[in-house]
Amino acid sequence: MNMAFDIAVSILLVIGGLLGLIGSFGLVKLPDLMTRLHAPTKTTTLGVGSVLIASMLWFAVREGEVSFHELLISIFLFVTAPLTANFIAKAHLHREGHKEDLPEVGDGTVWAGQLAPEDEEIDEPHFLPEKGVGDAL
Repeated sequence: MNMAFDIAVSILLVIGGLLGLIGSFGLVKLPDLMTRLHAPTKTTTLGVGSVLIASMLWFAVREGEVSFHELLISIFLFVTAPLTANFIAKAHLHREGHKEDLPEVGDGTVWAGQLAPEDEEIDEPHFLPEKGVGDAL
C-alpha cells in the first residue's frame, strides 16, 4: 500500500518538475511579453500545484494527518496566477497597443485608455455627475 502512494507521489513530483522546467524555458525563450505570459501562468502553475498535491499525499500517508495548507496554497495559486497574467496583459496593451490594432467598439465610444480623435464626437457616459458635484470631497 505504501509503495503505491510512493509511486503516486514520485509521479506527481516528476510531472511538477517537468512542467516547471518547461514553463521556465518558455519564459526565457519566447520572443515577446504576450507569448511569455503563457509559460508561467499555465505550465509553472500546474507544476507547483502537482508538487503541492504530492506533498499533501506524502504527509497524509506518512504522518497520518491531512494537511490542508497545501490545498489552500494550490487553490490560491490557481486563482491568482490567471488574474496576474490578465493584469500584466492589460498593462502591456495599454502601454504598447495602438488604436489602429484594436477592433471597432461598435457603440460610438473608444477603448479604455485610448484617446478619442479630436474630430469625432464621443458620447459621454450618463453616470458621471455634473461639474461641481462632489468638489467638497
